[in-house]
Amino acid sequence: MKNLVKPVFSLKRHSAFTDGLKAAIPIAIGYIPIGITFGLLARAAGIPNYITIMMSLIIFAGASQFVGINLIALGTGFWEIILTTFILNLRHLLMSASLSQKVVPGAPKGILSLISFGITDETFTVASFREETKLKPEFLAGLNLLAFSAWNVGTWMGVFLAAGLPESIKASMGIALYVMFIGLLVPSCRRSKATLFIALLAMAVHSLMHYIPSLGFLSTGLKIVITTIAAAFIGAIMFPEEESV
Repeated sequence: MKNLVKPVFSLKRHSAFTDGLKAAIPIAIGYIPIGITFGLLARAAGIPNYITIMMSLIIFAGASQFVGINLIALGTGFWEIILTTFILNLRHLLMSASLSQKVVPGAPKGILSLISFGITDETFTVASFREETKLKPEFLAGLNLLAFSAWNVGTWMGVFLAAGLPESIKASMGIALYVMFIGLLVPSCRRSKATLFIALLAMAVHSLMHYIPSLGFLSTGLKIVITTIAAAFIGAIMFPEEESV
């Protein structure tokens, strides 16, 4: 009997991992051109190729990497770069805390650590809007692995293969990240009024901070953090999730 149970369990784990890979395909398609853009911009800023590649392998945070190469190119101080990227990535604490509630209980801490490293805005969005009440670690591992691989492949292409791209194509890649995220958000907004409300609320909060002169001292990263906390807090109050009986 034990010999029969083990293959079935392994098959379920394999299926969850495959489902994660399938769910990450739209993200991977979007990440490749963005990774190429990052590689191109880093090369144009005079960043050594090995540093560009290591940034994608170790940091794996698109917004922070783009900001980082700009700050390096401007000769910004070491601690200012760290502080800016730290503030910009504070939202990952909220995303990790939220996603941890959807992971099946009893997952090994080592696996959870690897999963937390791979969380991005896009993988968080896909995982959060899954219909399953609880997500298997294997699903999240497959989701994050393909996204991570696509980002690094794109970075390599940008560094080594895309030097001869026409300027029009290079310029068009700058909006790829926003187009991809909108493509992930719109279907969820169509299915859920709560999601639509929270998305519009976040847009309103961020717009207010951008146009109010007295808040001009706030950095872009801090505005994103404040917007995320405000929208999440109000959304949690207005649309509480019912506990399962």
